[in-house]
Amino acid sequence: MEIFNELKTPAEKEFEKLLNSQFSKNKNLVEGKIIEGTVAKVTDKFCFLHCEGLKSEPIIDINELKSMGMIEKAKIGEKISVLLERIEDKNGEVLVSAAKAQKIKGWDKLVEAYEKNSPIMGKITSKCRGGVIVEHIETGSLMFCPGSQISDKPLKDISHLMQEPQKFALIKLDKVRGNACVSRRQIITSSKKEDKAKIVEKYKVGDIIKGAIVKGYSNFGCFFDVNGEIDVLVHLQEISWSRVNHPDEIFSIGEKHDLKVITVDQEKLQVGCSIKQLSPDPFQNISNYELNKPYKVKVVKLMDFGAFCELEPGLSTLLHSSELSWDKKNQSAKKMFKVNDEIDCVITEIDKEKRRVSISHRLTQENPHANLEKKHPVGSDVNTVVSSSNEYALYVKIDGYNIDAFLHYNDLTYSDNGEEELKKYKKGDKLKCKILEIKVEQQKVRVGLKQTQKDPFDWFKDKKINDTITVKVISSDKKGLLVKPEGSELESLVIKKANIAISAADSRTERFVGGERIDAAIAELDLKKRKVVLSIKLLEELQNKEAVTKFSSPLSGKNLPFSSLSDKLEKKTKKDK
Repeated sequence: MEIFNELKTPAEKEFEKLLNSQFSKNKNLVEGKIIEGTVAKVTDKFCFLHCEGLKSEPIIDINELKSMGMIEKAKIGEKISVLLERIEDKNGEVLVSAAKAQKIKGWDKLVEAYEKNSPIMGKITSKCRGGVIVEHIETGSLMFCPGSQISDKPLKDISHLMQEPQKFALIKLDKVRGNACVSRRQIITSSKKEDKAKIVEKYKVGDIIKGAIVKGYSNFGCFFDVNGEIDVLVHLQEISWSRVNHPDEIFSIGEKHDLKVITVDQEKLQVGCSIKQLSPDPFQNISNYELNKPYKVKVVKLMDFGAFCELEPGLSTLLHSSELSWDKKNQSAKKMFKVNDEIDCVITEIDKEKRRVSISHRLTQENPHANLEKKHPVGSDVNTVVSSSNEYALYVKIDGYNIDAFLHYNDLTYSDNGEEELKKYKKGDKLKCKILEIKVEQQKVRVGLKQTQKDPFDWFKDKKINDTITVKVISSDKKGLLVKPEGSELESLVIKKANIAISAADSRTERFVGGERIDAAIAELDLKKRKVVLSIKLLEELQNKEAVTKFSSPLSGKNLPFSSLSDKLEKKTKKDK
């Protein structure tokens, strides 16, 4: 920088020298950079620093040093790093910050550790939403550790980890916002990984592991704990030679089993094992068994849906709850059998492709429905007890048989009011019923109550169409008359308005108030369908026809004009021929 174009006098040359030296010192003083100052003076509230090249002494608040844990630096002659924020503010003062300088220095070290993938030392200072706050021991920088990254397993209490110096891995840095995210779990996992690699090296394909303990299972297999040092997986297909839907069908937590090592993955540090390969494939002996023949089987495991049994060691099969008994559907195997029981079963299916064998215990017993059909064929009367009901039927238990028969409300009574009749019965009522249908294969029986009683419609057995009967009017409405035949047990029949009279004027239903005794003819009669149609109109027509036939004369009409015309014409025709 040139102040003067001509420097002739010694004073001018000396001024140039001093001015240039001052500017050379200030070249290193740039706002936003960290500089080092020496404590020149300390008061109760402030600490004065001497920084070479600055025109005045910057000031640091004592409380700032206390919050940083650097109060011991507040002594004359001590060096303190500060951030030069402003060389000169509007008041002509120098602004510096020791806290910001510490944060920037700490951030630089975190960036360096992140780039080198090196762990850092920190301590958990407090909890926050979603995780904990970790303080970098070396620089005091605060970092965030998510709750999922505190440990490799769930922890209900982390009080033992608070304020304890420990290693953390930097997993994320946001340079724009100045945020850092760390993980303690990654450090634990990496250390375990090194140990696990040494453990995995011990195992080779074909090794036999003795006494592995069932630790847990999932839909794809079962996990075993081996000597408390490693967990191994037995895949679902390697559990048994027979079909297994879920490991809990075979195993229980805490059981011990021998395993055979079938795979070792050094990269994934995984060991795969098998149980079924410890024994030969028992399904090769399936040719020794025949369908529909009884065999002794051993119960090995009881489930809610049935029982797993063995035809021979290793050759297991499922006895489903529907095949336990004829008496009840979905009966509980846990109530019928115990583990290690030997029971009789019949092989019902052998599927070599699916390696599946189905058995039945109930086929070794007599089918009660077949027995019922032999002793009480359709049409027999049986004594029953009401066991349950719903909105349209009763279920009745047949005496001497553990069979629930179906009794529809239409088979309760001959009247049309079956739904109301159904409400009269309750559990425990004894009824004498007639067997209407037996389906042995489907295990279904249908019975009827009204079939054991005399059908009121039988009153029409000796009647035929056009016969006259006497009925009593019960009530009337716009559609017709409600009547009851005298001398019958029928509740009521209907005479439609169109069948009341020949004359439309006499067909008015309001002429009848109830209680009248009237005659009607049978217009239609179907005993099988229990259908009858009564008609007063038909009776009038029959009576009129009878009156015409009975009271008309053979000579009637002879004396009328042209009465003999037809006879004369007939005679004339004969003559012409």
